[in-house]
Amino acid sequence: MLMMVTIGCTKTDLGSTDFIQSQTAPQNLSGLFEITQNNSGLVTITPNGEGVSYYEVFYGDAAKEPAKVSPGKNTQHVYAEGNYNVKIVAHSLSGQVIDYTKQLTVTFRAPENVEVSAAIDAANGFKVNVTASAAYETFFKIYFGDAPNEVPFSFLEDQTISHVYAAPGTYQVKVVAYSGGAATTTVVKNITIVNPVNLPLTFEAAIANYKFMNFDGGDASIVTNPKKNGINTSDQVGKMIKHAGQTWGGSVLSLSGAIDFSTNKIFKMKLFSPRVGAKVLLKVENATDGSINYEKEVKTTVANAWEDLIFDYTGINTSKAYHKIVLIFDNGAMGDGSSNFTFLFDDIRLVPDEIGIPLNFESATLNYEFLSFDGGNTSVVPNPQMNGTNTSLKVGKMVKQAGQVWGGSFISLAKPIDFSVLKTFRMKVFSPRANAKVLLKVENLTNGAISFEKEMSVGAANVWTDLSFDYSGIDVSKSYQKVVLIFDLGTMGDGSANYTFLFDDLRLM
Repeated sequence: MLMMVTIGCTKTDLGSTDFIQSQTAPQNLSGLFEITQNNSGLVTITPNGEGVSYYEVFYGDAAKEPAKVSPGKNTQHVYAEGNYNVKIVAHSLSGQVIDYTKQLTVTFRAPENVEVSAAIDAANGFKVNVTASAAYETFFKIYFGDAPNEVPFSFLEDQTISHVYAAPGTYQVKVVAYSGGAATTTVVKNITIVNPVNLPLTFEAAIANYKFMNFDGGDASIVTNPKKNGINTSDQVGKMIKHAGQTWGGSVLSLSGAIDFSTNKIFKMKLFSPRVGAKVLLKVENATDGSINYEKEVKTTVANAWEDLIFDYTGINTSKAYHKIVLIFDNGAMGDGSSNFTFLFDDIRLVPDEIGIPLNFESATLNYEFLSFDGGNTSVVPNPQMNGTNTSLKVGKMVKQAGQVWGGSFISLAKPIDFSVLKTFRMKVFSPRANAKVLLKVENLTNGAISFEKEMSVGAANVWTDLSFDYSGIDVSKSYQKVVLIFDLGTMGDGSANYTFLFDDLRLM
């Protein structure tokens, strides 16, 4: 049987929209701003309200289009530093609209933990290298403090900024850290640029300029010259005291620039030693790589008097850069801080490689050209008697052959001998027999009548003897540029071993 059911009352099918019309307008509208604390300007905006179908967020800056945000969601936007009126428009399902405006303030955090490093360049004493780091920074600006109305230079955290000053002085290096907005943090460093420390080292500038780095017992400083006499009457000198520490104890002095070995490769240094035979090591090093170095060691020949030591650097690799001077006295011996380990040094300089006094035959580039006469025959040879007081590599050798009883040889020097202060010649001689006579004569370069001579006898045979020739009677108003040697004047040579002599280290004392 068919049943029909009719439902009366109101129409409630699902397609009806009457209930929408009964909705109220959005209520309790608000907005939450969350500013990211990294100075990026990123802000998260979360609108809130009741009876809202969706929101429109107008950012309040140059962005013209609003963001459409569903209930419970948010929108993100990047702001520059400043104040903004953010408007939130809420829409209900029934199409009712209300809006809400809230002020947003974006203020960037000032940079924190700002660290600035400003250091003098190891290879250039007028150059400063600056680096900086900080939290919450976006970039830095730097002022070097040496120009009026200075325009700053901008740089980033991973950069090193360098500047070369034109003159000595104390400068304020100012670094300003920026956060991306108005908030900044400033750090100021004082940089002192001193007069350049370069060769020649005379130590006559302000004592503060010479910053020795002492190591392992070495103790170097600049002092008033306590031995102002002889070949050194300067006001200030270097002083090294070797204390107990290590046998290699010494000091390092960094120069303001690389040493120029392109022309001259012979070092000279005046030294006042407490004893004969003290070893003096002069070394040069690269500013940052100690494995790039070159060194020579010589021995003192006098005690308690100034002498001019020679260090032959003709073998140095000139393609490398050397910025440091290293001094070690008596390398291999432990110092004790006493007067026996106290040395004075001065006038470290590069000079041309030329034939002069002292004459030691060690140069690898010079041609020691002896002119022989009347049976004398002189040459420079490897030292066949490397022992006793003479362990040098090369020596002079005179073979007196038959000719005249005055047969000998002479060598011309690059410039006249300076007899203004020192007037005693010393020369090491190795004779095949005792009591052989040695005549040492100096002459004018062009006039042989202008001369002075002294003759001494070798005491012992087949050993190195350091002879002394007293030239105190020489006329210092004259010029002497030749050195003449005659062995056994008055006796005819025969070219045998009995008339073969070695000589070396001709110097003034």
